[in-house]
Amino acid sequence: MTTLDVLTFNLNNPGRERAERQLAYLAARPEPVLVLTETADSAGCEFLARRFTAAGYDVAFPRPARGERGVMVVSRLATRPGTAETGYLPHRCVSVTVDTDEGQLDVIGLYVPSRDATDAKKTRKRTFLDQCRAGIPQAEDSLRLVLGDFNLLEPAHIPRYRFFQPFEYGFYEWLGQSGYRDAFRALHPRAAEYSWVGRTGDGYRYDHAHVSAVLASVLRACTYVHDVRTGPDRLTDHSALSVSLALHPVKPLTVTVPERAADPAPALF
Repeated sequence: MTTLDVLTFNLNNPGRERAERQLAYLAARPEPVLVLTETADSAGCEFLARRFTAAGYDVAFPRPARGERGVMVVSRLATRPGTAETGYLPHRCVSVTVDTDEGQLDVIGLYVPSRDATDAKKTRKRTFLDQCRAGIPQAEDSLRLVLGDFNLLEPAHIPRYRFFQPFEYGFYEWLGQSGYRDAFRALHPRAAEYSWVGRTGDGYRYDHAHVSAVLASVLRACTYVHDVRTGPDRLTDHSALSVSLALHPVKPLTVTVPERAADPAPALF
């Protein structure tokens, strides 16, 4: 393995049938670490967690409460709990550590809450982002990758949408102030790509990967994977994002191909 690659993929809380198609796609991806966002306490997400676990993958999946959403990290490399955590909505910040020849790599998966114009939803999102500031370590000289569906945009996003608030742009800016770099922007400073497109055709770069300075020096690629959103299978409503790092993992697991139809008919949730 000449690089260590990580994929973030928004599951969009799939039902069982779509989860089976997502399983086949994700198991065939080359990235050994998958950060899966918009998970839920649902038949589809439980199916994915069971099938990957049965195939020998390491799976970190703190179950969200009913009606909530979160993150699942699935890995063909041995993992252990990472360094980041939030006291508020902890299932939306899932962190694992992977050993490499170059040191310990922290992979921090985020699924930031969306919001509407209500004060309750604004407060919920602001509180979670404040908890991330407290719970995500400074980049410093670490090998640290923060990625997922941030549900916010870079301040220089084109087009500019008036409904985003300073505290949302502020989190993106805080990452930079804490020593992280936007991996996509580091390699594609002027590219206009979007990971989610609304019904009116307006594009948003919601899905992000930010790397510590040490990782920026070994960053080899950061690419949006649009076919999962735009292709005929329409596996999800977000484009995925793949990050390639010149690191050498030391603890690959022995895994098998996850079986799509190994479970009995799912229980009704």
